[in-house]
Amino acid sequence: MDHKDYLITFPELLIWFPLVAGLVAFIIRKEKAVKNWAILASLITLGISVVSLAYADNTKHFYLNNVSYFWLKYLGSNFAVGLDGMGHMLTALTAISFPIIFIATNKTSYKNANAFYGLMLLTQSGLMGVFTAMDLLVFYFFWELAVIPAYFLCSRWGGERRIQATFKFFVYTFAGSLLMLIGIIYLYQHSAATPFAEHSFSMNAVYAANLTPVEKNWIFWLFFIAFAIKMPVFPFHTWQPDAYEQAPTATTMVLSGIMVKMGVFAVIRWILPLFPDAVTRFDNIVIGLSVIGMIYASLIAIKQDDLKRFVAYSSIAHIGLMCAAIFTKTEIGLQGVMIQMFSHGINIIGMWIVVDLIEKQTGTRKISELGGIAHKAPALTIFLVVIALANIALPLTNAFVGEFMMFNGLFKFNFWYTVFAGLSIILAAVYTLNMVQKVFYGEANSITGNMQDISLNQKLVLAVLVLFIFFLGVYPQPLFDITKDTVTAILTRIK
Repeated sequence: MDHKDYLITFPELLIWFPLVAGLVAFIIRKEKAVKNWAILASLITLGISVVSLAYADNTKHFYLNNVSYFWLKYLGSNFAVGLDGMGHMLTALTAISFPIIFIATNKTSYKNANAFYGLMLLTQSGLMGVFTAMDLLVFYFFWELAVIPAYFLCSRWGGERRIQATFKFFVYTFAGSLLMLIGIIYLYQHSAATPFAEHSFSMNAVYAANLTPVEKNWIFWLFFIAFAIKMPVFPFHTWQPDAYEQAPTATTMVLSGIMVKMGVFAVIRWILPLFPDAVTRFDNIVIGLSVIGMIYASLIAIKQDDLKRFVAYSSIAHIGLMCAAIFTKTEIGLQGVMIQMFSHGINIIGMWIVVDLIEKQTGTRKISELGGIAHKAPALTIFLVVIALANIALPLTNAFVGEFMMFNGLFKFNFWYTVFAGLSIILAAVYTLNMVQKVFYGEANSITGNMQDISLNQKLVLAVLVLFIFFLGVYPQPLFDITKDTVTAILTRIK
């Protein structure tokens, strides 16, 4: 038996520990106990992720970062999971985000709290599986595992209009998953054989599937629409603002901070290597839609009066730039997307935490009803200003690095796309600074007059996010080092 058979790999730990922790949470009846368990479990998962980063070099530690064993061998599917640079980065983002979310929302009381936290931890397990899957069927399995708990979280603990919002979320997600499943089955039928099966779902087998250019074109759209719904990209975005508005805030943080990265990740992991010719053929269409979505979402954000919908449309604009940069197929553009996936997750979770803190104290999310919070909560204001400036990619903040690189890649692809996409920078400054001015400055009113500043725990959580914002804004090299090999491998395969 090879020495690797004795090892429990990092991908397995990142997937199975939150899965088991989630199942344990279901049997813990006391709300305080299950909250503490969720925080502890998420911190342990974070510890596993941090240790895995110390062994990220696959040339030296391949067997710690990759595993494949029989799962459905007569269908040609192994349980193959692994961590490359992009996987390490996104599992780290997932591991960092969950304890921050749990601690930031610790004072929120949930009916059937054990079910809520159990589903949240199952969602984390699904996300870890998506980011580590090296087999197409395994990827699809975890894609659904991540989405199904989110559906129940939204439908059971959401706002007054949660049923309508969740139904729209379900319809979009189900349609996307169905399209992707059709594409997966078709790829499987044209893949190479294994010793036990006529075809295979393995990454290398589906990458080498024997397809005609016409077949690749229409399968490209099956996959892209599924992933575009998840990101979301215009015009597949209409489920997102409603879902973000009605979902419980902790779930919204997961949806916007991490789950949208499933779509961005999937385009890079599967579409670029599988359909490089189709990517080249349809790049103008996808980039055009992405740029339209950036401007459209930014204009809608300017007119929003609800803070949750404001943040939702802001997120659509940022994701649109990531999608456009991917389809430039440039090294600097792809590297920028890698960095921005992590930075966007940090920043958008920070925005949601601030929105949640405001709503809990004032009972409203309407921008028109707020004002003067800076006089009552100076610490919260300072944190919000920093996060807001990072959200518009101010130099020395984390988002500036990735956004600069993505615009550089877009400029290399087409000057005019860059010009129109650049309008979103101006619009982002308009809607963000306008929100900050209306909500935090001016005179306090009857709604904000009794606000108190945030607690020590809340300050610590926001301080961690601000630390990431400044550290990665000044020194983004760790993200470059982690993801550069993935970028090189992807570009080598598509060229």
